[in-house]
Amino acid sequence: MVQAASSNRLPAAAPRRQIFRSFAGWSSRDLPRDVAVGLTLAAIAIPEQMANARLAGFTPEIGLYAFAAASLAFAILGVNRFLSVGADSTIAPIFAGSLALLAASGSAHYAALAAALALAVGVIVVGAGLARMGWIANLLSEPVTTGFLAGIAIHIAASQLPALLSVPAGDGNVLHRLLHLGANVEGANLWTVAIGLGVLAITFATEKLNPRVPGALVGLVAATAAVLAFGLENRGVAVLGVVPGGLPNVSVPALGAGDFLRIAPLSLLVAIVVMVQTSATTRGFTPANEEPDINRDFIGVGAGSILAGFLGAFPVDASPPRTAIVSEAHARSQATGLVAACVILALAVFGPSLMRHVPAAALAGILLFVALRITRVSTMHAVFRESPGEFALIVATIAAITVLPIQTGVAVGIALSLLHGLYTTTRARVLELARVPGTSIWWPPQKEFEGESLEDVRVLAFQAPLSFLNAYDFRRGVHAAIAQGPQKPTLVVLEASSIVEIDYTAAQAVAQIIEHCREANIVLAVARLESVRAQDALQRFGILKQLGENRVFHSVDEAIRALRPTK
Repeated sequence: MVQAASSNRLPAAAPRRQIFRSFAGWSSRDLPRDVAVGLTLAAIAIPEQMANARLAGFTPEIGLYAFAAASLAFAILGVNRFLSVGADSTIAPIFAGSLALLAASGSAHYAALAAALALAVGVIVVGAGLARMGWIANLLSEPVTTGFLAGIAIHIAASQLPALLSVPAGDGNVLHRLLHLGANVEGANLWTVAIGLGVLAITFATEKLNPRVPGALVGLVAATAAVLAFGLENRGVAVLGVVPGGLPNVSVPALGAGDFLRIAPLSLLVAIVVMVQTSATTRGFTPANEEPDINRDFIGVGAGSILAGFLGAFPVDASPPRTAIVSEAHARSQATGLVAACVILALAVFGPSLMRHVPAAALAGILLFVALRITRVSTMHAVFRESPGEFALIVATIAAITVLPIQTGVAVGIALSLLHGLYTTTRARVLELARVPGTSIWWPPQKEFEGESLEDVRVLAFQAPLSFLNAYDFRRGVHAAIAQGPQKPTLVVLEASSIVEIDYTAAQAVAQIIEHCREANIVLAVARLESVRAQDALQRFGILKQLGENRVFHSVDEAIRALRPTK
């Protein structure tokens, strides 16, 4: 029988530092490498943060402030030594499009709403980390995530192609703006197009040759030099112009309670996306010999959003591409983020004149590179080939994010992911197992072998957690399995290795099965109930008492030997 777990406890772990945890084991010998990686990170992040600020509806220096705030907060409170946090192209289109419905882009009210959104998102993400809600990051399945990113890429392209072509931007949803763009493409400025496509090509080429080379920065500098050398401003090439400089002002957004209520749904939506991306990045870039601490990294990223909000910026997120660069360079700690933050903050404070002649098309080229990079064509092809049904999820998510308002489309994508998860859970059915000849293994019948069975014994399995989603199907399946066949069984063994959870509704279904077997003079036993949570549930709901003594076994054969009537 399954015995109760031992009450012996392991020795308490040594207390861990609560701040600067990425510096564990760090020494002064690691400083030169971290400084070098930090300078590389800054070179990569500068053009990206400027472009993402433009995507969010802000001037470039706000993106630099956001990066500095996020890097500082994560270095203090985060754990992953590679993770890079800052302005992100995944969430920028979501909140920019939504806030534009509440205030004019670029206005003081728009800036205040964005800062308030950063505070709200940060509080939610920090709260999720403190409550150990890392599981919430699993709300988006891989197909839905792929469709979500492809939809975001379309939004980025629709918002940046006007700048790349130097044509007026249209109004309405993405489709309307793309149609308007097509109608006005003949008026494109060829110098502007050449700059945008040139930066795009340089960024692509450098990433292929060596991802650690800051191709976006190289392209940005080359484009700016071309503008100055050939006087392209006089030939219709738009530039950033005067960029405000100086230190950011620390303040609380001056908004009323009504404004906070209006951004509440958007805050939750953006926070979920941030948690999903942070979780995936943390898992993907944690060394094999270390355990990822997703909840603590939630706290670091959330604190970054809060600090960015107090500096008048917008929500921040973990960046998989930048994190990959830091990981490949074998950084030792978050000193890399601090070095990059200092360089970028110095540029924002002392170097606004350097950004004056940056062509808008160059930033558009960088964002188009991002859009192409996040479009997972290979994943789409694999899903289409291996699971056409799930490919429909990709298409539906892309359509929702493209046609509907972007925040609504993202919500639809999350709903589709959850519905798909519920659907797969409810598809589980009761299986009758057969014994593999010459072994003690009970297995679902397959073409590869002719299983053995016992006339008076039914061995049943259910390959999913038992919950309200499938409890009634489970009960119905067990009743049907008992009733089928020429001979009524005297013993039914439930092989429960796949049942990792049992909720209240499912427990009632199990109780009804026990009663049904008792009335039919059938002995019911449970074998291989390995899940501690499921064991606790059966104890808590009184199922073990109702089942009777000596009815839970380590194996199916053990149950049969103990309970099958001798003839």
